[in-house]
Amino acid sequence: MNKLNIVTNGLVKENPVLRLVLGTCPTLAVTTVAFNGLGMGIAATFVLICSNLVISMLRNVIPGKVRLPAYITVIATFVSVVQMLVKAFVPQLDKALGVFLPLIVVNCIILGRAEMFASKNKPLDSALDGLGMGLGFTLALVCMASIREILGAGSWFGITIIPESIDRFTFMTSPAGGFFTFGVLMALVIWLEEKTGKKVDRSIGCEGCPSKGSCGMKGGDE
Repeated sequence: MNKLNIVTNGLVKENPVLRLVLGTCPTLAVTTVAFNGLGMGIAATFVLICSNLVISMLRNVIPGKVRLPAYITVIATFVSVVQMLVKAFVPQLDKALGVFLPLIVVNCIILGRAEMFASKNKPLDSALDGLGMGLGFTLALVCMASIREILGAGSWFGITIIPESIDRFTFMTSPAGGFFTFGVLMALVIWLEEKTGKKVDRSIGCEGCPSKGSCGMKGGDE
């Protein structure tokens, strides 16, 4: 796989949110406004790039039996860095994201890429994979948050774009509205894949789970 394909892979083909259905908890929770979605996406992208890079560099050093605790330690280090930076420079975002910012440590996207890609590939490729997946995650969050904020609050990034005289569709800012928007975007991506003839068969077996080695399951087992 060339460098460009590694980066673009996470945008649509294997978008972590809309195609792999990972990280859905923060996706649904923080996408009531576009600013929060963008902030969460940037934070997760930073952690993805840095953790993938370090884990790839240490892949031949970390013993197999303790690889998951080692991965989590590396990820938690960069999440702590992000948390301190956000608290210092963007306190409004820190307050808005709340507990979901430190919970990036256990985000399935980050741990999954560490296990499935960074632990098997060179540092540069791993960093590019983190960038691509991070951009795909950010794109999904911003798209979803923009739809919900525009329809539910009549604004975009805090700027009013729908006159106050027009009633807001407040359903979109509710949890149910989040699930609805999420489902519509997933259906749209699937439809686009089918129309362009680029539909990809994806396995839902254990091979995609970063914990398969510790739970005793084998790829394809149920």
